[in-house]
Amino acid sequence: MIVLRWFRVVAVAEACSWAGLLIGMFFKHVTDTSELGVKVFGPVHGALFVVYAAGVLLSAREAGWSRGTILLGLACAVPPLTSVWFERRMASRTAARQLA
Repeated sequence: MIVLRWFRVVAVAEACSWAGLLIGMFFKHVTDTSELGVKVFGPVHGALFVVYAAGVLLSAREAGWSRGTILLGLACAVPPLTSVWFERRMASRTAARQLA
């Protein structure tokens, strides 16, 4: 269960880095005022993207997720903020399994 708790933190961090990168891209490309947000959040998000993907694989191993669920989890790293949706969905499924 420690891996699943760790995965929650990683999913939220990945989503926050996505949000920071999107804000940075707004200031860089829309307002043409600063590249700082992209320079800071770009590498942070890239690293958290990789950590999130590893978290999906490790969590899948611990929780016994199907291949389809693993693919969904990996795909949720691409659209902004969906990593949190996926983590919450898997947490509720795990909790339901433990109650049954």
